[in-house]
Amino acid sequence: MKPMVLPDVEAYAEAHSLGETDVCRRLREETYCTMECPQMVVGPLEGAFLKVMAMSVGAKRILEIGTFTGYSALCFAESIPDEGEVISCDIDPESTALAKKYWAESPHGFKIHLRLAPALETLSALTGPFDLIFIDADKANYVKYFQKALELIAPTGVILIDNVLWSGEVLKNPPLDSNTEAIQELNRLVHAEPRVSAVLLTIRDGVFLIKPRSASIANVHTAQHQAQQ
Repeated sequence: MKPMVLPDVEAYAEAHSLGETDVCRRLREETYCTMECPQMVVGPLEGAFLKVMAMSVGAKRILEIGTFTGYSALCFAESIPDEGEVISCDIDPESTALAKKYWAESPHGFKIHLRLAPALETLSALTGPFDLIFIDADKANYVKYFQKALELIAPTGVILIDNVLWSGEVLKNPPLDSNTEAIQELNRLVHAEPRVSAVLLTIRDGVFLIKPRSASIANVHTAQHQAQQ
């Protein structure tokens, strides 16, 4: 991941944002010391953004697609009440073992429930609504994850999708690889989707902030409920 913001600007933004807890800091540091592709961890600034978004919607149920070493799941858990839950989906037992180590050290870790299986299988068995859905997993399935998120999100919730600028590679046409192509397709789909209002933010590697248009999403939930009867 190529930095798209000047390091001094990034550091200034971090210094003036909600700080990370000690357990999050230690998790981030061990991720960088022990894991391949440690840049996949969202880090302090985006972590602060995720926390504030969870607080803003009063989230109690959060769905995360893509756990890695559990930093973002822990940020969410720190931001919801004790009766809340974070369902986090991944397929990698190695990275999630590190996640579980630090979740166990946190007083908020009990709110996190790991589903270690292909995410699309997990999503097909889940029942909404969720107050916040965070997508940060394999790019090839981003469109499918977004389409499923539309079925599961609460009318008052938000969907967040990470890496939607892809180090600036989304500007290249034709795309250089299948991951870039998948993200470009996702970005076009979100922009054209009439059931949502969205803004693509230049935080870190790009984050799509997507707000359902409440009536449209409520209609989707009603249709699903009727189909199940």
